[in-house]
Amino acid sequence: MSIQAVIFDLDGVLTDTAEYHFLAWSALAHKLGVPFDRQDNEQLKGVDRMGSLQFILDKGGLQLPGDEKDMLAKAKNTHYQQLIENISQADLFDGVHPLFNRLKQAGIAIGLASASKNAAMVLNKLGISAAFDYVADAAAIRQGKPHPEIFLTVAKALGIPAQHCVGVEDSLAGLQSILDAGMYAVGIGEKQLLKDANLVYAQIGQLDLDEVLMLGRKAPTTG
Repeated sequence: MSIQAVIFDLDGVLTDTAEYHFLAWSALAHKLGVPFDRQDNEQLKGVDRMGSLQFILDKGGLQLPGDEKDMLAKAKNTHYQQLIENISQADLFDGVHPLFNRLKQAGIAIGLASASKNAAMVLNKLGISAAFDYVADAAAIRQGKPHPEIFLTVAKALGIPAQHCVGVEDSLAGLQSILDAGMYAVGIGEKQLLKDANLVYAQIGQLDLDEVLMLGRKAPTTG
């Protein structure tokens, strides 16, 4: 069995927009009178926009009709887009370009499975849009992470069976999504937190592609 595709998450893996998400969610929570700190923000890693909003509403014991939730989610996104307006190629993590070059040379497809509906805009600002063979449209995904839908959607679009794919994530929700999709899982972050991944590296620049491709010699771990 060989690795034919590597499917990346965006935030926390290729760049770090977590601080901007924190600032935007924190401002919204403050407006709603709900306490929100960085530990709360960690719980939102890999979670889509409506799921993140629901976390804040649940924490504050708030129940709102759907149209009000849509309005709040839109307001948060507008604030976030304003905050990331100045993102540039300098915000791409070290090691991404060499890794993508090696994947291209090896004939391995590159996909993106980000829960962010702003992913295309961020990729463009980072200057790496052209590197991807397929970018999932988060707006078209019905089930957010930890559901495996987004990773399976990318694999299907690439025409590659899940068991021949590697997913790269920095969050527990994302990791579960990869495992339940039946793919090999590579974690970016703390080994203790991402212990269920097949391999874990502290940063994307430390990812050993030869070691990752060796995963193809054994069956993927299932979630």
